[in-house]
Amino acid sequence: MEVSELLHLTKAPPRLQAHLALVHDGAVRPTTEIGAGWPNVVVDQTAVHLGAATHDIGKVVHPQELSEPGHAHELAGRDLLVRWGWPERLGHFAVTHAGNLGANDPIEDLLVAVADKVWKGKREGGLERALVARLASVSGQDAWQVWLTLDDILTSAAEAGPERLHWQVSHPV
Repeated sequence: MEVSELLHLTKAPPRLQAHLALVHDGAVRPTTEIGAGWPNVVVDQTAVHLGAATHDIGKVVHPQELSEPGHAHELAGRDLLVRWGWPERLGHFAVTHAGNLGANDPIEDLLVAVADKVWKGKREGGLERALVARLASVSGQDAWQVWLTLDDILTSAAEAGPERLHWQVSHPV
């Protein structure tokens, strides 16, 4: 099932659709550049892109979390995706995207969580340090070298954050 079909069948509100598109787009460039910058690092780019495009799908069950903080959408999102036939390995991004991730977590989880921040221009040091540590351990490159490259990638990805945020909130809840 395509993401667009899932959004249609679940009657995802326009703001949620806009958000998921923005986070997906926010995942594509960093994932591609990480693949190019560290060719010996294996990243399931398809999983990252699908995870970014569906990470908040549980907000169709908990629509109040489109405009208020909350975490009920996380487990609801995983359950919804699995009910609609998505594999558990893709549904788990609905749970992990907002979690407390570290350097031992899968790189795909870290990338979806980072994408959920940088699309709006936000940088989160702890999460980025975990991604640096993960990339350094897998690539064999020194952490400071990884940081220099990753910082450029994420700075570029975050540049249009205010414009993207404005576009998202222009969609009705």
